[in-house]
Amino acid sequence: MNQTFLRLPFVIVILLSLPALAWAAGVAAPVQKSGQTGCWNAAGDVIACANTGQDGDLLKGVAWPNPRFTKNNDATVTDNLTGLIWLENANCFGTRTWAQALTDAATVKNGICGLSDGSALGEWRLPSKKELESLVASQYFNPAVPNTAGTGQWTAGAPFTIVQSSWYWSSTTYAGGTTNAWNVYLYYGGVYTNNKTSTSYVWPVRGGQ
Repeated sequence: MNQTFLRLPFVIVILLSLPALAWAAGVAAPVQKSGQTGCWNAAGDVIACANTGQDGDLLKGVAWPNPRFTKNNDATVTDNLTGLIWLENANCFGTRTWAQALTDAATVKNGICGLSDGSALGEWRLPSKKELESLVASQYFNPAVPNTAGTGQWTAGAPFTIVQSSWYWSSTTYAGGTTNAWNVYLYYGGVYTNNKTSTSYVWPVRGGQ
């Protein structure tokens, strides 16, 4: 009998056990920090964070690098936390339907939206829901986006330009109603669904896995 088949059950058991082994070993889940460092009571008053159990007290998640972003001087910005490369201009296309947003993002290349990065057609795309959410800093609103260092709120040119405190399309369809797709509301970082015929802003990205 081929000895390979005798080893298969053992290999399968080991593979199935890996998640449990990682949990038992206390391996941290690779979820980024939310960016919130303050704490508030139920009435909305600022309070000391110690021993509250709030996000701003526990500060769980993968720490942000400093600087959080690097301006590449070619109309792109690299997120040093995720490795994603974002268009520096967060409003190159205005508001578009979901189908238009997908097309717009796919047409981005060197020479479009001020790019001088040498990128070719097909390298840029509309971000997924998770990728778009990764830009949110929950300590801030209007917009809920961090600055270049990741230590404060975004301001014009630091590192992005023309960020809108409004709805941005993701490429992710809402499974509970496939005529809708997920948006991220960058005024305060909320995530919602919207009909694909509605209009939202477009923020192309490239890279990632």
